[in-house]
Amino acid sequence: MILLAAISLPLGYTSSKEYAELEWPIDILITIVWVAYAIVFFGTVAKRNTKHIYVGNWFFGGFILTVAILHIVNNLEIPVSLTKSYSLYGGATDAMVQWWYGHNAVGFFLTAGFLGMMYYFVPKQAERPVYSYRLSIVHFWALITLYIWAGPHHLHYTALPDWAQSLGMVMSLVLLAPSWGGMINGMMTLSGAWHKLRSDPILRFLVVSLAFYGMSTFEGPMMAIKTVNSLSHYTDWTIGHVHAGALGWVAMISIGALYHMIPKVFGREQMHSLGLINAHFWLATIGTVLYIASMWVNGIAQGLMWRAINDDGTLTYSFVETLVASHPGFIVRLVGGAIFLCGMLLMAYNTWRTVRSAQPVEAVPVAQLA
Repeated sequence: MILLAAISLPLGYTSSKEYAELEWPIDILITIVWVAYAIVFFGTVAKRNTKHIYVGNWFFGGFILTVAILHIVNNLEIPVSLTKSYSLYGGATDAMVQWWYGHNAVGFFLTAGFLGMMYYFVPKQAERPVYSYRLSIVHFWALITLYIWAGPHHLHYTALPDWAQSLGMVMSLVLLAPSWGGMINGMMTLSGAWHKLRSDPILRFLVVSLAFYGMSTFEGPMMAIKTVNSLSHYTDWTIGHVHAGALGWVAMISIGALYHMIPKVFGREQMHSLGLINAHFWLATIGTVLYIASMWVNGIAQGLMWRAINDDGTLTYSFVETLVASHPGFIVRLVGGAIFLCGMLLMAYNTWRTVRSAQPVEAVPVAQLA
């Protein structure tokens, strides 16, 4: 599936739907992969030895089911050849279905899935119980109830009916509460263990990822307000917001989780070098901040320049002038991304050294666990 995507997209075979660009034969392969994944996950849950299902698995289960529904509904299309199809929906309806899909692909894949990781790895690395299990359950139900309604905020000032735009805005603002409830729950799990941040760079990755999660889930609802959106939409501010979540939240929680797991999988007490993990942390943090801050500045400048008009009603700036003004920000973005990439190269080296000197742990038969 990945190989077909890497070949087909550069050749121009695309459905032209954001986050769902792949053509219909590959969509079917994605469905097969996802069904296999769901069978493995829910089959494992069904065979569990304890009645209780930890909240991290609630988030994983919710994200698997919802992403499946999103993928199927948004990719309903009429094939006209092996490499071309047309959406079953038309006009504003197609846009609404697309952003119901697009926003919730972020909400359930990049938020719910990684919150499941957070609820496992933060308590494990901090060696503390989750701050409030009750809050985690409220967080789960509130998040999945509200998130699904927020998609229309991507379509402010378009042909989408105004009531649908307003509904998306209101639901986006309400969504701040469960999002911050999860962030606070993760942060407060470190109560009594904050001193570990001085010596544990893995825990630092996990905590800073929560800070970025809190920041991006505050920024998102603010950008959903129509008056703010009129300035921010179509600018680099949106790119900054996306990467606050993608690099700051998703990447950092994943990196922390991998650093926690790799030694355990390969029979080591810890990674080859804690110093390299520490260096990676600072490279990732600095790179992310440079990346998103440059996009914030660019986005606000672009929005203000695009809406500036002369006394006679003509535009003050041409598009090329806004592009020239954005150039320094593009340079800073490149530098930030390169710094982040350097951190990932350190991680690759550290992982290779850890695995190379590993003594693999023998798996314990299920019968013995029972």
